[in-house]
Amino acid sequence: MSNPNENENVDSEVMNEAGKKKTGFLAMPNDSIAKTFIVAFALCLVCSVIVSVAATVLKPQQQKNRLIDLQKNILSVAGLTDESQSIEERFKKIEARLVDMETGEYTDIVDVDTYNQRQAAKDPSMSIDLSSEQDIASVGRRAKYGKIYTMKEGDQLTKVIIPIKGYGLWSTMYGFVALKPDGRTIDDVTFYEHNETPGLGGEIQNRAWQKVWQGKSVTDENGKPTFQVVKGRAAKDSQYDVDGLAGATLTSVGVMNLVRFWVGENGFGPYLKKLAASAGANNG
Repeated sequence: MSNPNENENVDSEVMNEAGKKKTGFLAMPNDSIAKTFIVAFALCLVCSVIVSVAATVLKPQQQKNRLIDLQKNILSVAGLTDESQSIEERFKKIEARLVDMETGEYTDIVDVDTYNQRQAAKDPSMSIDLSSEQDIASVGRRAKYGKIYTMKEGDQLTKVIIPIKGYGLWSTMYGFVALKPDGRTIDDVTFYEHNETPGLGGEIQNRAWQKVWQGKSVTDENGKPTFQVVKGRAAKDSQYDVDGLAGATLTSVGVMNLVRFWVGENGFGPYLKKLAASAGANNG
C-alpha cells in the first residue's frame, strides 16, 4: 500500500510546478495588451538587427554597383560604347583629375580615386556656401575641388568631361557634359539621376534631345556663359540654343541654369578658360 504522506508530497510538487507555469510572460493571456506590446517589440528588435546586418554585409557590393553605374555614364558621354570591351578596359582610356575651382588649376591635394564631389559639397570644410545671386542652379554649396575626366590621343587632349547638377521642377538633376579641347563646344551630354516628371521633364534622358546639344557652345569667346534652352524650337543656325522640352518649362530653365552655373565663374569657368587659352595657343 502507498504511503499517504508520499502521495501528498507528489501532489504538492505537481501543484508547485503548475503554479510555476502560470507565472511570468507565458502565463499572460494571448489577448493581453502587455503581451502584444512585448511580442511586437521583440519582433521589431529582431528585424532591425537583421536589416542592420544585411546593410553592413551588402554595403561593399552597393558601393561597387554605384561606381560601375557612374563609370557607365561617363563612358557613354565619352563615346566609349564598344561593349565588346569590359567597362574596366574602356575606362583605362579616361583619366580622372581634380581641379581647384577657384584657380582652375589641377591639384592633387586629395586623392582623386577616393574623392567624392557630392559628399564634399556637404562638408563645410571642403565646400563654400553660395549666395542666392551666385547660386543660379540651386545647389546650395559647391565643393572646393571638382572631379573631371579627360581623354587623350597620345599627348593630345581630345575631350574633357565635367559633372553638372542643378534643380529642376521636382528634383536635383545630375549629369555630365563632354566638351571638346576648346572648353566651349559640346561633344555630348547625359543625365543619369533625377525625379522629374516622366514624359515631360524626364525627357532630359531622351537620347534624341541630347543629340541636339552636340556642336553647341556653352560660352562665348570670352568665357561668358551663353548656353540657352529656348521655349519651342531653336533656330537651326543658333550657336548656343537647344530646343526646350515640351510641357516642362521649369525643368528646361533648370537645365539651362545648371549648365550656365557649371561653365561659369562659380563653377568650372576658371578651368575652362585655361583650357580654351591652351587650345588657342596650340592652334596658333
